[in-house]
Order: sequence, then C-alpha cells, then structure tokens
Amino acid sequence: MPTSTAPPTATVTGPLFAERYRAIASRDRRFDGQFITAVRTTGIYCRPSCPARTPKPENVTFYVTSAAAHEAGYRACKRCLPEAVPGTPSWDLAHDLSARAMRLVEDGVVDREGVDGLARRLGYSARHVHRVLVDELGAGPVSLARARRAQTARTLLTGTDLRLADVAFAAGFGSIRQFNDTITEVFDATPSALRARARPTHPSGTTSLIELTLPVREPYDAGIFAFLAGRAVSGVEVADPGAPGGPTYARTLALPRGPGAFEARYATDEGLRRGRRPGSRFTIRLELTSVADLPAAISRIRRLFDLDADPGAVDDVLGRDPVLAPGVARTPGIRVPGTVDPHEIVLRALVGQQISVAAARTHLTRLGTLGTPYTSRFAGLTRLFPTADQVAAGGRDHLRGPARRTTTILDVAHALASGELVVSAAEDPARLRAALVARPGVGPWTADYVALRVLHDPDVLLATDGALRTAARTLSLPHSPAALAERAHAWAPWRSYAGMHIWRGTAPTTEGPAR
Repeated sequence: MPTSTAPPTATVTGPLFAERYRAIASRDRRFDGQFITAVRTTGIYCRPSCPARTPKPENVTFYVTSAAAHEAGYRACKRCLPEAVPGTPSWDLAHDLSARAMRLVEDGVVDREGVDGLARRLGYSARHVHRVLVDELGAGPVSLARARRAQTARTLLTGTDLRLADVAFAAGFGSIRQFNDTITEVFDATPSALRARARPTHPSGTTSLIELTLPVREPYDAGIFAFLAGRAVSGVEVADPGAPGGPTYARTLALPRGPGAFEARYATDEGLRRGRRPGSRFTIRLELTSVADLPAAISRIRRLFDLDADPGAVDDVLGRDPVLAPGVARTPGIRVPGTVDPHEIVLRALVGQQISVAAARTHLTRLGTLGTPYTSRFAGLTRLFPTADQVAAGGRDHLRGPARRTTTILDVAHALASGELVVSAAEDPARLRAALVARPGVGPWTADYVALRVLHDPDVLLATDGALRTAARTLSLPHSPAALAERAHAWAPWRSYAGMHIWRGTAPTTEGPAR
C-alpha cells in the first residue's frame, strides 16, 4: 500500500477532513483543484468530483497537491483525470512564500533555472524553500515541477497530435526515457496508451501551432474579453468581444525561448452548438518559437484570464451585500484581469495615470511602435509590446504629456531594465509596494494597480480611482476614497472583484481604470 512521508493536509478526526469528505461524498465540482483525494486501498488519487464510489473515511488521505500524492506512492485516477482541473485558488491568490514559489514553478522556472534559481528569485536559500514547500504543500520544488510536467504532457497527449518526442520536449522532460517513466508511473499508462484512450478532437498538425482546451471553473463571465479589448494596443493585441460563437482575444508574447502569440476564445452556448464538445468553452491556439515554452505560455494565459478563480467563494461573499447583490446575480463568475508581462503592466499604469481609457490606448499604441517586429499567422499581430530596455532607450521620442510623467516613466523603465526594480508575480506584496512608491512620481494608486494585475491580489480596491468613484456614486455607495475604503471592508477578501462589479454595474465593460 502507498505510504506517505509527506504530511497529509487533514486528519480523519479533524474538521477539515470532515468538510472535504462531505465534498467528495457529494461529488461537488466546485472543489476540483482545491485538494486531492488519495485512497489507500486502491493506490489511486482523484479529484473531489470523481464519479467512483465514495471510499470509507479510514481509507482516505487528503493532499494539497497531486505532487504530494505522487510522493506518497499514489497514481492518477483514469476515470476522473485529476490533472485536468483548474489550478488551486489558494496559491493563485495567496502571497506567502509557498504561493509565490508555486507561481514560479508553474512558469517553468525550476525546469529552466533549477531549484537554486527558484530560491534566488524568492530571496531564500534552496533548503529553506524546500522545507517550506514540503511543510505546506507536501512536496518539494523538484516534485512539484515533475507534477507540472506530467500535467502538461497529459494535456498535449490528449488534446493534440504532436509527436510523442515533441510532447516530451514541450512538457520540459530531459529525455524520452524520463518522459515515458513519469507518465507510466503517474497515470499507470504509457504515453501512447493515454493518447489512444483520449481520441484527440483538437489536432494541431504542427509543432508550432497548437490548439488546446483550458479547464476553467464555471460560471465564467466573459466580460474580461471586453475589458482587454478596450485597452488593446494596435499590433500587439487584437480583440473581438462580439465575435460569432464567442468573444476572442489575441496577442503576442515574449517567452523565455523566443517570441510567440496566442488566440483565446470563450465559446457561448451557440458556439458550443456549432460542434465543440461539451465543456470545451475556453480554447486557445498557440504559435511558439519553441514548444518548450508551452507550459509558461499556458500559465501566463491562465493568469491573464483569471481561470483559476473560485467564483463560488467570491459570489457568496459579494452577493450578501445589498448594493452588489443585483450585479452578482446578473454577472456571476466575474473575473479580474491579470497579465502576461509584469513590466508591461507597470508601464501601462504609468502611461495611463489620470487619463481616460481611450487616451491611454492612444498613448500606448504610439509607445508600442518601439516593440520588436513579429510576424504572426493571427491577423493584426505585428509586434511585441516594448521591453523596459526599449522604452528606456527610445521612449522620450514617443511619449506625450507632462514632462514629469515622462521622466517618471523613463526612470522606472531604466530601473526595470537594470534589475534595480524587480516586478514579478512572485514578489512579496509589501516589499513590491514599498519599492514602487519609493520612486519619484509613483504613487499608491499605481502600486495598488500593479498588485491587482501582476500579483493578482484578490483584495485590492482602487478607492482613489476616478472611474471607480464615479461608478460608486451612481450605485449610491460612498464616493470619497476614505468612505469607500471603509465601506469596502465588508467585501474582504474579494475587494478586487467588488471593484469589477462596481465598474460593470454602471458602465460598459471597456471602462474601469485607464490601463
């Protein structure tokens, strides 16, 4: 029988165990991705909604991650495919060390830079990072990276016709043998057998253009496509929130091994009736310089579209507020946009301070011409968003407006390019905020907006934002920053989502902060 050296997440006598056992007994899909159910008598781990017969409590151990279940000797269930679920909201939204580490693991840092590289980015020793991850997630960074590779490989095996060797390379395995051994160990099936069972419905036909379906927790409000459309920088982004069959958004990407691009679509009910299989609402098409960048691309797209949010938890809290309740009922599953490039969000925020969405878009499109040219098969995509280096070198000739703002943008661009200012999804929120507001011309609003988009902080309300205050007034909410911030305490820990509801309740989805 499997034995565990990693600590379980809940004991059979504790309240957390009872809560999770009720979830698996009811096969509640809302808990998929939030924990793993391992069954001692079968040696298998499952997602909470697995349709198999509910095991006896004494045979169950709950783990935070599939990697912890792997370490304990369990293999993935062939019936419920626990690897094919949205990510875990706890580490997507939290900002402790383990959560920050997981974001870097998901982005492929361990594969590219090793455990020492992960530790350097986090500012701790490799031993300390390993100890924290084992204590909190039940597995160390190497095991977590291995589980991520297995998940990516399963997605490619079941969703594309890529050659097996290309799947191994794209998933981050160092050799075909390592790929075969890991897949067989985790899924109790060879890669070719796993593919044969799945019967792929989205063939790619090429290693450079890949089509995949991404899991997402429903309900999902596709208004995020309109939000991005209103801010789309010409040549870098193309969006059609009213496209037949479902909204679309495409953009270029700067990835570790070279440039790429993607197109995302969220299928409406009409789009599903046009032939897509049930549940395949969120699909992406990717073109990559190297298929090895696929995991990083998927991770960034998931964060951009907030695919790992827990809409049930958000809507439950915000739906209790009498002012927000009508909006929650009208727009369940609202999402907060993230980013595919942290530096880009900092520059967008600085360019768009105190101006309208339309004006910010004009300024950013002009600045965007500094970006590296890129030829994409997706219509309208012609260049990458400019790097901090490019803005620092040529931004003065492309920026308009007050000289003080231009000086601030160039100063921050230089700091980002040199590494003096570090902005990433894995940063400590307090440290990042302090580093931003310490720079001349960068205020608390910009720091909060970066936390909202880059760190994906779920509990940030931009109470000083002009558009938010106008919308709050229309909803008869307090509109002074102090009073609005005080009123917002009732919306914790989901104040970021509350802000989206306030904007959506009074204005088109293209409104909101001008960045």
